[in-house]
Amino acid sequence: MSKPSVRKLNVDPSHLVPARLTPPVSKSDAQRALVLAHLTGHWPLAVLQNEPEADLAADVRVLTRGVETLRQSPGPIRDVDCADGGAPFRIFVTQAAVTPGAKVRITGTPRLGERPHGPLFDSLRDALGPSGLVLREGTPWPVELHAPDRTGEPVFRVPGAQSSQYASSLLLGCAALFLREHRPWSVEIQGPLTSAGYLELTVFWLRRFGFTVEETPSRFTVTAHQPSAKAPPMPGDWSSLGYLLLIAWRTGGSVERADPSSAHPDQALLRLIQPAGLTPIPGPDLTMRVEGQARAGLTASGKECPDLLPTLAALALVLPRPSTLEDVSILRLKESDRLEGIRTLVSAYGGSTTLEGETLTITPPAAPPAHFEMDSKGDHRLAMVSATLSILSGARLTLTGPECVEKSFPGFWRQVERVGVRLTE
Repeated sequence: MSKPSVRKLNVDPSHLVPARLTPPVSKSDAQRALVLAHLTGHWPLAVLQNEPEADLAADVRVLTRGVETLRQSPGPIRDVDCADGGAPFRIFVTQAAVTPGAKVRITGTPRLGERPHGPLFDSLRDALGPSGLVLREGTPWPVELHAPDRTGEPVFRVPGAQSSQYASSLLLGCAALFLREHRPWSVEIQGPLTSAGYLELTVFWLRRFGFTVEETPSRFTVTAHQPSAKAPPMPGDWSSLGYLLLIAWRTGGSVERADPSSAHPDQALLRLIQPAGLTPIPGPDLTMRVEGQARAGLTASGKECPDLLPTLAALALVLPRPSTLEDVSILRLKESDRLEGIRTLVSAYGGSTTLEGETLTITPPAAPPAHFEMDSKGDHRLAMVSATLSILSGARLTLTGPECVEKSFPGFWRQVERVGVRLTE
């Protein structure tokens, strides 16, 4: 787990004003588009080149460097640092494994090394090991991988219960192998699939880049490809839009890049906040605001949108009734133990939680505190939801470890200052 930072940020939301807020380019969409641009001749991806590098999520920068490594001529083993990026690491491992002659030595943070990757490694070994794949694991680093020059049976088999990132990574690998071998490649999912929306997002981007994907309940097969003239545009990040839309609701402002037709699972926010009394109002040019008065609690599931649950937990603390988060064990496997992070946030704010099996009930306090403290533990989402809660409630916040927002939303603190929040160290 990441060591707590000694840096502290004071967040004062006592002088809020309306503003138009801008999210970064979607991290999840960009990672899929980066790989597909690499495979289909659209590299470098122009829509990301036009974005200031300082505004790109760290995970996007990590995967860009990894793909650039694979685009170099085969030669000596190359070092790739995946930092704390779970999705970039898993996507990159498969792309390296299906790039003939690739030799990479991968490192990352201790926390990334603790996160589960075994099902992905086992799937790659089962499918490509007989053809010569070398995949050695350190404790936890480095991971050393030598890709084979040939392949065998065109199917990856992977369990679905722990993470959909394994299946997404392998399906992007199927696209690479189809282009290389001109035969269909499949991912066969064993058992129920967690966070299925992220695999649907992968299929969405494959099709946008001209791939044909045939689906059954447990099998996804890349069967054809029709080259496209240019890469499709990139949407705003719905995980980041979650914070900004709630802040806009509190301040009377609006957000940009809010495409309600997005395939991103966190777009579910628009539906999940409505039973609580909040109504999203789309405007011109993908702008959006949120209106309404909180009148009830909310319910959400980690199987549908795990990355959204911390954001909804912050909203739950300013609602007039208890809220319920279901299927929450998946939160323990993120950049930090986010289930405990949510419970810590609720406690710091003066609320209470009850955990029964897979269900977490959040009860807000009778009145908000004047001030609360929170340690992000190096987790970008816990840092941003703490600040979001401060703005929603008017309570001042002292946050330890604010710099971790670089992972997904480098410009977050600049957006917060737009609505009049005063930040001091």
